[in-house]
Amino acid sequence: MNILVTGANGQLGTSLRKAAETSADHYIFTDVNDIPGVDTVKLDITDAEAVSHIVMENDVKIIVNCAAYTNVDRAEDDAEMAELLNAKAVKILAEAVKGNDGTLIHVSTDYVFGGNTGNTPRSEDEPTNPTGVYGVTKLLGEQAIAGTGVKALIFRTAWLYSEYGKNFVKTMLNLTSTKPALKVVFDQAGTPTYAQDLADAIFNIIENRLFNGNEGVYHYSNEGVCSWYDFTKIIAEIAGNTSCDIQPCHSDEFPSKVVRPSYSVLDKSKFKEIFGITVPYWTDSLKVCINNLK
Repeated sequence: MNILVTGANGQLGTSLRKAAETSADHYIFTDVNDIPGVDTVKLDITDAEAVSHIVMENDVKIIVNCAAYTNVDRAEDDAEMAELLNAKAVKILAEAVKGNDGTLIHVSTDYVFGGNTGNTPRSEDEPTNPTGVYGVTKLLGEQAIAGTGVKALIFRTAWLYSEYGKNFVKTMLNLTSTKPALKVVFDQAGTPTYAQDLADAIFNIIENRLFNGNEGVYHYSNEGVCSWYDFTKIIAEIAGNTSCDIQPCHSDEFPSKVVRPSYSVLDKSKFKEIFGITVPYWTDSLKVCINNLK
């Protein structure tokens, strides 16, 4: 089976490359950007003709969409580009793979619940309430998929990090090793998600053909819950960066154009029940990532 991956040079795409190394399926890794020494097919997912051509020419039966506009703050000033990548391009991918009677696997976000209150883990059927351009455009992407009628699995995730690219873990590893003191918000709670765990889960679903008949929206993050402050404390502890004085603070000490979710823990009950895949605890996966970085 031929599988096309978009955003293949990002955190999740790179992790999926690693997961798929031993697969008998044929993976086509695409991105708009090249990385020297990395085998990547150049593809602009906003070009409907180019997307349709590569899908039909290669008889692509699954598209895994790892591409997105993910800069939450910049999206507020770049709404047109955010919508192009997070919604309009998603519709292009959905229509293209539907045209070949295939399936779309799409990655969405906890930010679709940005304005929701309460501290109960978010289930898939909870009403969405995004508060900023990023969350709004990611929700538009989900709605665009539904509008095409394509067979699709949507995985909402949160707090993604990895050994690759820029992310919270790598930033905090640097800051806690170089700064004498640091303030980190403690009034936003969620669950860190190791990109390799999500990539392995998606790969497992494809490899075992579990996507057939299981279309729908699912939540995936690692197990457990913490604040950004807790997250940073554990990062520093695992790395041995004990000289940095890490203190909790409120979100309003770091003014932002975006109201971030105050509680975005995702309920993974449906995912675990349907696919039977074990979800690792967040600190266990964090140790793996930091050890790999070392």
